[in-house]
Amino acid sequence: MNTQSNVVAESLESRALAPALMHSTQPFLWSVRRELWEFRSIYIAPLAVAAVTMLGFVFATLGRALSTSNMAERQEALEGPFTFASLLIMLTTFLVAIFYCLESLHGERRDRSILFWKSVPVSDLTTVLAKASIPLVILPLLTFVITIAMQLVMFVLSSMVLSGSGLSVSMLWAHWLPMTVMLFYHLIAVHSLGLAPIFGWLMLVSAWARRAAFLWASLPLLTIGLIEKIALNTMHFANFLGNLGGEAGAFMEGNMMMSSLAQLTPGRFLLSPGLWLGLLFTALCLAGAVRLRRYRVPI
Repeated sequence: MNTQSNVVAESLESRALAPALMHSTQPFLWSVRRELWEFRSIYIAPLAVAAVTMLGFVFATLGRALSTSNMAERQEALEGPFTFASLLIMLTTFLVAIFYCLESLHGERRDRSILFWKSVPVSDLTTVLAKASIPLVILPLLTFVITIAMQLVMFVLSSMVLSGSGLSVSMLWAHWLPMTVMLFYHLIAVHSLGLAPIFGWLMLVSAWARRAAFLWASLPLLTIGLIEKIALNTMHFANFLGNLGGEAGAFMEGNMMMSSLAQLTPGRFLLSPGLWLGLLFTALCLAGAVRLRRYRVPI
């Protein structure tokens, strides 16, 4: 009898906790959806670049591959665009992330829509975290999905060309699989973790600046670097900004998409002090953005 009553009590308790959990996560999820509705360039820009890249691949790369009779050159011509397409999508989403961070908290004060959103029962912390999730989580995930979908289409078309030439597609497959793993590693290590201080700084400036947020975000950094160069004839600050991605930033050097998976060192990257100092700086910037949004008036 006691066992049955305990089971019933635990069941009722779990049912009571479920709505509470849903209630605590729903404002955040709806805030993220709001950002996707308001800033459609988040997904339109990478999709447009992917479409243009696919057109270039079909008309230029496939045409060049079919025009040569050298089978080795044909295979090389088909493998090259995979790397270029990935880098192009990543560059696009990085630029989208920069402009989004600068506009995310500044735009709602400029068009005075913040008066409406503050009347909604969503805390400033939830709003800022939802906005921060766009460059830190949503855009890297979107980049990975779009890039993989685009490369799958490119892989199918390339396989058809190679099969028609009597060549094996195994080499192309062996090239694509490691590149996919390294793409995922790069998006997490560099775009989400390594570049988090930049995104946090931009959101802090977006919450503070009354106008020209881009200038207020870039001028202090340029001033610090210029003063260091003039006074000490060193470039430590500029090198620090250039290496925010840590060791994973070396992924961008050269044709690293073709490198071996053995070169990846996630453990060493996660244990680097620079990474955690950067994440601490990001947390401080986001905390400052929350406080500024709470007390900042519309422009």
